[in-house]
Amino acid sequence: MARVTDYKAMTQIGWDDAPHLSEQAKTELLASTPPYLRDARSKGIPSLGSGAIYPIPETEISVDPFDIPEHWKRAAAMDVGWNRTAALWGAINREDGTVYIYSEYYKGSAEPAIHAQGVRARGDWMPIAIDPASRGRNQKDGDQLFSIYQQLGLKLLPADNSVEAGLYTVWEMLSTGKLKIFKTLSNTLAEYRLYRRNEKGNIVKENDHLMDCLRYFCMTSVNIASYKPAPRRKIVRATGNRITGY
Repeated sequence: MARVTDYKAMTQIGWDDAPHLSEQAKTELLASTPPYLRDARSKGIPSLGSGAIYPIPETEISVDPFDIPEHWKRAAAMDVGWNRTAALWGAINREDGTVYIYSEYYKGSAEPAIHAQGVRARGDWMPIAIDPASRGRNQKDGDQLFSIYQQLGLKLLPADNSVEAGLYTVWEMLSTGKLKIFKTLSNTLAEYRLYRRNEKGNIVKENDHLMDCLRYFCMTSVNIASYKPAPRRKIVRATGNRITGY
């Protein structure tokens, strides 16, 4: 005869089974929950979260390119490596806080000097949030990439690499219209379409360098963005019969 302790039962409970949750509270909770977790949290349905990480139509997050106003703050984010080095540049609308990702860098095997030149060409004054793991990677003669790129003139700061928090931040900005991507960024949008979780709920780590940059930008670059320095004025002074300037 089976004992009582030999039996197990499972009860599936969702928000509808919680009398203290009002309909308004459920709506607010659902809106603040990433799509891939909604069934698990609201209905108690076990989920491994497979599928698109950002299930928002590309048409809703991409915009036609335009000239970035000089008075908007700008910054960049970078993911470095030997097989692929990537970077994104973004500007922040002063009026409503919307971030516009307007330029990308996406290049394979090359020396750091080549990558640094390509990054500096888009504005050597801009602060760059970089993959903090670069501090521990060795590429040449045991030197760390972080130090190499600093020596090559890039204004680097370690990015916040909190993965799940970063994914949620990006998703929230995308879903509320606070993050837009120029339609001309073909590599970024290509990665966006493929960025997904596998059947075990893990992020598929393939062709995601620019998506990592997007996460670094939203977690760090928005906080370190700065204004483009005003050009230095040349002052001309007359001293006797001589004219000097600086």
